[in-house]
Amino acid sequence: MNQSSGTLYIVSAPSGAGKTSLVTALIKADPRVSVSVSHTTRAMRPGEEHGVNYHFVSHDDFKGLIAKGDFLEHAEVFGNFYGTSRSALQEVLDRGNDLILEIDWQGAQQVRKLMPEARSVFILPPSQQALRERLDGRGQDSEEIIAGRMKEAVSEMEHYDEYEYVIINDDFAVALEELKAVFAANRLVLNKQQQRYSGLLKELLA
Repeated sequence: MNQSSGTLYIVSAPSGAGKTSLVTALIKADPRVSVSVSHTTRAMRPGEEHGVNYHFVSHDDFKGLIAKGDFLEHAEVFGNFYGTSRSALQEVLDRGNDLILEIDWQGAQQVRKLMPEARSVFILPPSQQALRERLDGRGQDSEEIIAGRMKEAVSEMEHYDEYEYVIINDDFAVALEELKAVFAANRLVLNKQQQRYSGLLKELLA
């Protein structure tokens, strides 16, 4: 049995849709899936680990990677740079593991241009009311803050139709099974099965 390369998955959602919880549960259930670790120039915080939370690099090293064209997408946030390294992703995929990239629709557009073979999943809440309740959290934020978060979420959700798979996170257990099904189905596509079972296929057709 030959090892086939893994698949890169873009997973996006508005804040409050439950994306992080779903991705965390999926990784716990499937050891062949992990989340992409971004590069950043910001300082490491207490409790963080290099290579686990982020790849912590200097500004010069980051600019060097930009110059080499290694970033699929990168941005500057409050004076610090964040980016997704193509070579770091490829290293994981070449080991046969699937990799999740949790980014917004803008980052997703950049990645699709450079890695069109990536699969994409958008997670939606069951209703605006449910999303509002999740964003409200403990009910300690002002109506103005909640309204701002809702506006931002609706703006994000307008891009759902740019994705191949759409999951409605109403019942968490159901949404998780649907997310697992996306990964399972993609492992069964023709070219991956041909890579994985090339020896068996030759034997069966001899």
